[in-house]
Amino acid sequence: MTQPPATEAELLARAHALAGLRLGELAASLNLAVPTTPRQGKGWMGQLLETVLGADAGNLPEPDFRALGVELKTIPVDMAGRPKESTYVCRAPARPEPASRWEDSVVRRKLTRVLWLPIEAASLAPLPARRIGWARLWSPDTQAEALLRSDWEELTALLVLGRQEEISARLGSVMQLRPKAADASVTAPAFDADGVPATRAPLAWYLRAAFTGGILAEPG
Repeated sequence: MTQPPATEAELLARAHALAGLRLGELAASLNLAVPTTPRQGKGWMGQLLETVLGADAGNLPEPDFRALGVELKTIPVDMAGRPKESTYVCRAPARPEPASRWEDSVVRRKLTRVLWLPIEAASLAPLPARRIGWARLWSPDTQAEALLRSDWEELTALLVLGRQEEISARLGSVMQLRPKAADASVTAPAFDADGVPATRAPLAWYLRAAFTGGILAEPG
């Protein structure tokens, strides 16, 4: 396993060294098999790059590079460099504490400092042939954080009140709550508006593609 980077500069240098490599080439250098289906490939791609770059958070609710406070986000892009889909951030609790604050949220910890790593994802390109793009480190500016905070507070309030049925992918200007499960049969414990235990689809936070597209389009 690659040792975690000691500094942001070291992490960024490692990521830049991957630019232009194909996923199949990178996997072969580690003697790793490439998944044969797109569904398997989605999680595999992130795990491969976490391994190569030295991420050490595992499944903990912390940024991937714990000592640096940096989260890794791989982002599939089209040939013009535009994100092809929304970006998963983390799972959402079924019913947060009423006193939950944006400042203490896992979402904010994950998005305070992010290493964005674009991956070529042209529709006809097989997974091994997809190339790694140019990485960039990012932190939300005042305006971006205000938008993220507003969406988080609006949607978290619905979860606190047990009004999960009112949540849809239409809510949120830059961030949304959507089901996160293999299929519709997967459920998780939840509560209704009266506090009665119920079961619903587990939810997760996602960044809208228009928001991440703006990040990738920033100079630098």
